[in-house]
Amino acid sequence: MRVFLVPNHRTRNRGRGSSKSILIFNIFLCFRFSTHGAMAATVKQMSLIVTVLGVVSFILGVVAENKKPPAGTPVPGSDGLSVTCKYPADPTVALGYLSVAFLVASTVAGYLSLFYPYKGKSVPHGVLFRHTTFAVFFNIALFTAGLAAAMLLWPTITEQLHLSRNVHHNLNYECPTAKTGLLGGGAFLSLDSSLLWLIALMLADNAREDFFEDVEDSDRGECATASSEAYYDADTGSVVKGSA
Repeated sequence: MRVFLVPNHRTRNRGRGSSKSILIFNIFLCFRFSTHGAMAATVKQMSLIVTVLGVVSFILGVVAENKKPPAGTPVPGSDGLSVTCKYPADPTVALGYLSVAFLVASTVAGYLSLFYPYKGKSVPHGVLFRHTTFAVFFNIALFTAGLAAAMLLWPTITEQLHLSRNVHHNLNYECPTAKTGLLGGGAFLSLDSSLLWLIALMLADNAREDFFEDVEDSDRGECATASSEAYYDADTGSVVKGSA
């Protein structure tokens, strides 16, 4: 998608905030143009976006799982009544939230790709859901995305709580970390959800083609019926109903 910036002598000398506003405004205009003009997205482009977002979410989740320390180090407090947990610096929390963000982006892109008006032609949602296979994969993709988000968020939030609440009044506290395996499982489910969105997109594309073929056949039938029921009378200069 191209971004066209229109220079203006009134805004040329303004600060960064004005430049960012102009850039955002032009991006919005180009997006509007892309949804109505010749630069509209295609099925291949949308499938590529969904795939890339899902793969990035998967990679971030796997790295977060591998970087997570097995446990922290308990350090007795000076009062002898508490224990402070010292955890090594690791990017698990940040990577976990990033993985969830890319999962959400992949899910939104996958959902929108199913109902996007490709080539300026939209299809009623009911037409797509009349196909049983599409409805099944659509619901499975939604369920898998939700399960992946839960499995990614649970250990990420737990790990963040372990790091922020590291003082405990139990001298036998062992300073655990988030449960091992949840981040990795969520990462694989995130990848699976993106693949399921791709399958649903292919099924939706087939349903679109069938729908437009039926519409074209219906239009041709109506035209053929109209031409057979009316003809032009050169003597009277009018259209006469009935066969010639």
